[in-house]
Amino acid sequence: MDFELPEEYRSFRDMVRRWVDNEAPKDWARALEKDEHNYPFALWDKFTEAGFHGVGIAEEYDGQGGDVVMQMLLARELARSLGGLAWIWGITSFAGSKSIGLYGSAEQKAKYLPLIATGQLKAAIAFTEPGGGTDLLGAMATTAERVDGGWKINGEKIWSSSAHVADYLLVIARSDRTVEKKHQGLTLFWVPTKTAGVKITPLAKLGMRSMGSCSVHFEDAFVPDDLVLGEPHKAWYMLLPTLNNERIMVGAFCLGVIDGVLEDALDYMKQRKAFGGIIGRFQSLQHYVADIATMQKTTELMLHFCADKQSRGENVGIEANMLKLMASENANAAADMGIQILGGMGYSAETDMQRYWRDSRLWRIGPITNEMVRNGIAESLDLPRSF
Repeated sequence: MDFELPEEYRSFRDMVRRWVDNEAPKDWARALEKDEHNYPFALWDKFTEAGFHGVGIAEEYDGQGGDVVMQMLLARELARSLGGLAWIWGITSFAGSKSIGLYGSAEQKAKYLPLIATGQLKAAIAFTEPGGGTDLLGAMATTAERVDGGWKINGEKIWSSSAHVADYLLVIARSDRTVEKKHQGLTLFWVPTKTAGVKITPLAKLGMRSMGSCSVHFEDAFVPDDLVLGEPHKAWYMLLPTLNNERIMVGAFCLGVIDGVLEDALDYMKQRKAFGGIIGRFQSLQHYVADIATMQKTTELMLHFCADKQSRGENVGIEANMLKLMASENANAAADMGIQILGGMGYSAETDMQRYWRDSRLWRIGPITNEMVRNGIAESLDLPRSF
């Protein structure tokens, strides 16, 4: 088994690493994140100039080409400095380019993919319901009613990241209420945020701050037929590849956070002096970084395995869930140990450890809770379904 990346991927990774160090260093990201209520358009524009929005989009649509492995490498390197701010790139990549690329018609691809690839279009996901959280299907109260020329959507979504600045929302709604099973009768819509009847409200939260999370209210919001993605009433079957891809990217973002934590912890341990010498000589702190380095390597191996398998078109659902579970818990634990290593400075807003902790804490509950992930993994082992 070959664990080495081909030269093309290594060159891309190294280029992104240099770009991050020069264009989005940690001190710049820290200052950007403190401006909690203002979307970091400057970061979006930097991504546009670098061509990152086009990674994973075919060249025929003005993209940079590349596959899920290349996207994974990009996500990891961005998160090493940016932490949760790197998700600004990820949202449009998965809400927009991935969904349009997989389910869109030829006309939809030709119209929207070039706009996404060149940074002219921002997208957001509007799936989660206020009354359900992880129970997306059971709590699906947002409805889409067939009307002349299209659909009318009514309902509410919550935790839609960057919806307040998005041009389009990827919305799932119940379009057929006569079906027997709750995963049936769902349709995927590509909804312009300026549609009459769409109201978006930003929400305050612990981490992932300046990217914003929102509630989205739909009141008789009309969506024409040409903004339906894929076949009506069959959205759930279509979404699974996108959700698997999302979990792989969450794993990459978490690994990037672990990279940043280990980098900062080692720098601090080699410079900080106490009790007559550098603190890096203390065994208890050495054990912390040994654990973090082990988390880094195990997460990396699982991430590369999943991305490679997905790139070859194989089913990676269970493994992607395992990756999301392991990576999110490793990232949050690593950040917590990083805070402990830095002591009071780890708790200070003047360093990045607290930012890494706040951002990585989200990934244990989103986009799916780790408890629900464990349920799915256990079910795959031929145990009774527990939910």
